[in-house]
Order: sequence, then structure tokens, then C-alpha cells
Amino acid sequence: MSVSPPLDGPRASAAASRKTTHPAGPADTVPPGTPGASASSPPGPDEISRIVPRRHPGRWLSAAVALLGLAMVVNSVVRNERFQWSVVSQYFTTPAVLDGLLLTLWLTAAVMVLGFLIGTVLAVMRLSVNPVLRTISWGYVWIFRSTPMLVQLLFWFNIGALYPTLGIGIPFGPEFLTFKTVNLFGAGLTALIGLTLHEAAYAAEVVRGGILSVDAGQTEAAAALGLSRRRVLRRIVVPQAMRSIVPTAGNMLIGTLKGTSIVSVLAVQDLLFSVQLIYNRTYQIIPLLMVATIWYIAVTSVLSVGQFYVERHYARGAARELPPTPLQRLRRQTTALGARLRTASASDAKAL
Repeated sequence: MSVSPPLDGPRASAAASRKTTHPAGPADTVPPGTPGASASSPPGPDEISRIVPRRHPGRWLSAAVALLGLAMVVNSVVRNERFQWSVVSQYFTTPAVLDGLLLTLWLTAAVMVLGFLIGTVLAVMRLSVNPVLRTISWGYVWIFRSTPMLVQLLFWFNIGALYPTLGIGIPFGPEFLTFKTVNLFGAGLTALIGLTLHEAAYAAEVVRGGILSVDAGQTEAAAALGLSRRRVLRRIVVPQAMRSIVPTAGNMLIGTLKGTSIVSVLAVQDLLFSVQLIYNRTYQIIPLLMVATIWYIAVTSVLSVGQFYVERHYARGAARELPPTPLQRLRRQTTALGARLRTASASDAKAL
């Protein structure tokens, strides 16, 4: 029988530490929550179910303050008799107001379509390698973006004082067709021309920015595959550029809708001018201005919804998951709220 020699100081302490830190077997484990359980024992299922998320009282307080302020504003608007809501409901759907609304919508649509058609041509000219086309496009954008819209409208309205007659013919030669500008440029046509030329300058920059946002490697790869330039533009450049164009174009559409109210200075019977004709006769200024305001808000809201779905359409292929629609977002929030309430009720019943 052999006897192991006694260990000296350092070796004895190391052996003691190895003895005390050996992994515990099944018999050494103590169920969590029982007396004698160590602090380093993993929590059991009962303890995990009692974990609650961190409270954020600041969020609830700020939300309560915001809701209180909103309630005060709504109360001041609804209960203020000076708004004369009965007069607002009386004139809200009158034929004069609806005719002005239709003219506003028609003018907005025409200006946007014509403005983006001209703007697209200007954007292509700006991106051309031809220095003459680039200079003409840059000069157009520079002039019409530097001049206020009201000044442009007044200029076109008084074009007859500068050019009494206009003609088509050979420069510095005979004219084949001449007509008087007084008979040509009425108030409606002047508003359409002025707004369209002003919109085209901004649309040109929007389209140019969208085209430049497409990576050059996309077109190079398409050219390497032998695709024609027209097909590259239609299938590769335009779908990717639209993701950058649509948000800004939506803002321009809403801005144009509201900006058409400026044509009232030319006596064009849009929505605002129709309302002005009524309150100049009845002296009910505030309620009739509220009629125009509510119609502008309603149309702008519809356009904002349309912009959301157009952006969602062109987001395909760029996002891993399309943004949820308002209805889908409401369903998810309702489902999450129901699950949270069920969990809370289950935990309360278990505590009892």
C-alpha cells in the first residue's frame, strides 16, 4: 500500500479549489425557489412568468399631455359659435362651391401631367452630353425657379402689353400665321400656362434626381447583357427611379392643389374664388373660409392615401417586407392588444 506524499501550500490550495468548483451532478442540483437554492441557479418557469417589462411613465405622461392639448383645441373649435357651423353645412355642397372644386381638381391634374411631361424632357436634356441642350435646360430651371409664382401669373396675364400679336413664320422673314394675344390668353389659359411652366422647372429636378439615384452599375450590367437602351430605361432605370420620384412628386401634387388658390387673383373661379364671391355677398367670411379649408383637407387626405399605395407598389423588390397598409396595421395592433390582455388576465388569475 502506497501513501501519497502530503501536498505543500500552493498545491494544496489548487486541489481544494478544484474540489470545490467541480460541476454538480443531478443529485447536487436544488430546484429554484426552494430553501437552500444558490443565487446562481437558473430561474424556473414560475419565476420567468413573473418577469414584467420595464415601465415608461414618461411616455404615458407625454401622451396624456398631448391628448389633453388636442382635446382643448377640438373643444375650442367645436363649441365656438363664431365658426357658424350651420352656415358651413349650408354652403358646403352648393353648386357654386362644387363647380369651383371641380375646376381646382381639373387645373391640378392638368398642371401635374403637363408639368411632368415638360419636366421629363428637360431632365433628359440636362443629362444629355450635348452642351447646348444642357445649357438650355439649366437656364429654364434657373429662371422659373427664381421667379415667384404670382409674378409669373401676372406676367402671363399681361402678356398682351408686351406682345400684342404673335406670329409663326421664318425668323427675320415673313410670318405665315398671326393672332392677337388679347383674344388668346384668357384668365383660365393664363393660369394653366403659368402653373405648368412653374411646375415643369421643379419636375425636371425631381426626375433628374430620380434617374441619378439609380446605380450606374445597373445600366452597365444591362448593357453587358445586350439589352437595348429603351428596354434598360423601361425595365431597369424607371422602376428604380420611381422610388425616389414618387414621394417628392406626391408632395408636389399636394402643393399644386393648394397652390391653385393663387389663381383667384386672376378672377379664375376656382374653389377659393367661388367662396370669396359668396362671402362678398353675405359677409360670412369665417364659415365660408372653413368650407374651402375642409374641402382642401379632404382632397389632400385622399391624395395622401393614393401616394402611400403608389410608394408601396414601387417598394417591391427594394424592401424585404412591404410596409403594412393602415388596415393591416390596425389588425396587428388589435391582435397584439388582445394577446397582451389575455396574458395579463392569465397572470392575475394565476396570482390569485
